[in-house]
Order: sequence, then structure tokens, then C-alpha cells
Amino acid sequence: MPHSEPHRPDNNATGPGATAGAGALLLSGARLADGRAVDVRIRGPHIEAVATAGTLTDHGTRLDLRGYLLLPAPAEPHAHSDTALTADSLSPPPHSIEDIRRRTTEAALIQLSHGATALRTHVHIGDGEGLAPLEAVLQARRSLRGLTDIVTVAAPRLLTGTAGAGNLAMLRDAMDMGAGVVGGRPGLDPDPDGYTETVLDIAASHGRPVDLHTDGDDPDHLVRLAAMAHGLRPGVSIGPCAALSRLPAEAASRTADRLASAGVTVICLPQGNCSGAAHRGTPPVPLLRAAGVRVAAGSGAVRDTTNPVGRGDPLEAAYLLASQSGLGSEHAYDAVSGAARAAMGLPGVRIEAGFPAELLAVRGERLSGVLSLAYSRIVVHRGRVVARTSAVREYCDSETTTLDLPRQGRTDSGPGGGP
Repeated sequence: MPHSEPHRPDNNATGPGATAGAGALLLSGARLADGRAVDVRIRGPHIEAVATAGTLTDHGTRLDLRGYLLLPAPAEPHAHSDTALTADSLSPPPHSIEDIRRRTTEAALIQLSHGATALRTHVHIGDGEGLAPLEAVLQARRSLRGLTDIVTVAAPRLLTGTAGAGNLAMLRDAMDMGAGVVGGRPGLDPDPDGYTETVLDIAASHGRPVDLHTDGDDPDHLVRLAAMAHGLRPGVSIGPCAALSRLPAEAASRTADRLASAGVTVICLPQGNCSGAAHRGTPPVPLLRAAGVRVAAGSGAVRDTTNPVGRGDPLEAAYLLASQSGLGSEHAYDAVSGAARAAMGLPGVRIEAGFPAELLAVRGERLSGVLSLAYSRIVVHRGRVVARTSAVREYCDSETTTLDLPRQGRTDSGPGGGP
């Protein structure tokens, strides 16, 4: 059974858990998605050199990645850390600052073990809870610094009229506290357009991106949102937008064109539901992509009441996009990696000199195989190995088989010993 843990530095290690000390970290013999076998030398938070396998010198810690596919690390663009891991809790679940901080930390480490080295999480504020959930997630962010990066989306329920005045003031306070993104759910407000306009105004005044939670069941509202958001920097994302797939083809196509022209990113959730979403499933991803909309994929709920079995695994999200939406493996993986990082305002990652050392090594040889069956993983964040998951596959002895099956005690399968 796979076993995951955050890695504890061991500067003398040479196996899959090795991390760089003061010198470089050399990833040797890794295979890239284009089929090349390479050595990758990392110094500090960036890739220093990439060359043919066996040609780079070892001036620090060496990590043998023969048998692994090396990829840009995924990122998680749509999490709900404040409600994560509450599926088996009492109703309502414990909601103190310490409870939320602990759950946020555990959920972030689960997602890190899957490969996500950055995470954007929606956090509910206001309505009696005040800013306590945000403070709890910010505490978790500080405690996890160096292992993973967490960005918070402040998400009030109401913003307009007398009923929303308190939340409006609180949203401004949340920006001052350190919330990185302005968000919320326009569909819960009596005036969705007014809510959206308020969020966009606050984002513009604070220089923050926008990430709005919407089912996408009102195409006219999305068209108006696109008009209001046009040209806003640093950017606007919406999701999960599952109801877009239920619209007539003409309405869905018109909406996709407007979102594309406004530069609005759609973040879908192939693994299931998330907090407050009324519709399950994914939007029409091929249609959106054909219109020029950037489509990223996130996990949504991680074992809360809306998805008690949510895994928070970006490779599973990519697998579902490939198997259900018909995307090629490369495009499906980009939705959880390159497109997800772009939606979060993070620098792009390529396995080339000068790029951030945000990497995921997965046992396997081809991307399609990795999306199909990926247990053993090694995660690099800011140039350090920060998490690893190892799996060993064994079969019982058989007198009739002539196959060379892996069995307990064999050590010739290399680091990880399994898929």
C-alpha cells in the first residue's frame, strides 16, 4: 500500500528521499515527457542545468531517478481547506481556529504528497465566523513555509445592500490580513452582478486577482461578468462551472467566446463536488479550449461532506480529463500543472535551466502510463525534495507461472520497488 510522508532532510542520503544541502541537487537518469533521459542539476530554488543522462557532474547530493518520469510539478488551484477532512466529524464539525489550522495542515500535506507544491484555497469569512477561518489558514500557511505554498481566497457570502455591509468591511480587512485573492459566490447574493462588481472593484484597488465560485448555470451573468472583468489584472478565474455542460450548445459557445475574449480562466473539478456547488461534473472542456479559454483543473473537496472520498490528487484530475473529456495526456496534465500555475499567477515551469525547481518525479516511462497508474512519487519544491510516496507491488508464489514476478525481498527493482 502506498505510504506518504513529508520528507525530513538528510544531506547524506542518496535514495529517493535525498535532499540538497548547501550544494546542488543532481537528479540523474530521469526521463522527460519527450522521451529523453537527462540529468538535472538544481541549485537553490532554480534549475541550473539539464543535459544528457550521465554527463552532469555531481557536486552535491545525487538522486537516482532511473525508472522515473520527471514533470513540472502540479498545483492545486481550487481547494477548500477550512472544510477539508470533516466528512466523519460531528455535525457541525469543530470549527475553532485550532481545528481549522490542523485540518488545513493535514490536507495540504496530503496534496503535497500527490505532487501539488502550491495550493489556492477558498476560505469562508463573515456570517458569524468573522475572520477566524482565514486566520487559521494563514497560520497553517506560515507553519508549512518551505514545504508548500498556500494562497487564500477570501470568500464572503453576501456583499450587497444592508445585509452585506458587514461582510464588505470584513472583506477589506481580509485583504489587509494577507488574503491573496478576492472571491466568493455571486449566486448566493440577491444581486449577483452587484456582488461581482464589488469583488472586482476591491481586487482592482488592492492589486489582487479574483476567483469566483459559480456553477455557471446563468450564461447571461457570465457574459456580464466577462464584460466587467475585461482587461482586469492580475486576472479573473471562475469555477467549477459544471452547469455550462447543461446549456444549449449555442448558449455555451457564446459564453465560451465571451470568457475567452475577457481572459477569464475556468477551473473545473473533475474529481467531484465542492462546498456549495449545486452541480456535479465538468464544464464542456473541449468547447472551452477550442474557444481559447484557459482551462485549469483542481480537486475541490478533500474528504468533506460534499465529497467524502475526495483525494486531492492532481494526477487523478488529469486522468479524469483524459478519460472522460477526451483530452490528450499532455493537455490533461497541463490543466493541473501549467494552466493551474498560470491561473494562480505563478511562474511557468519547464525542465530547462533557469526555471523554478518545482518538479514531480513519478515511477513510469510515459505520461499516459503515469496518469493511468502512478503510486511512487517524489516531490521537489524550491529545489528540495519535500515529500515522497513509495509503493511496492508483490505477488504470491505460484508453481505454474513462468513469469518473473516481483516478490518480497527482491531489491533489483530500484528505488520505490513498484509502480
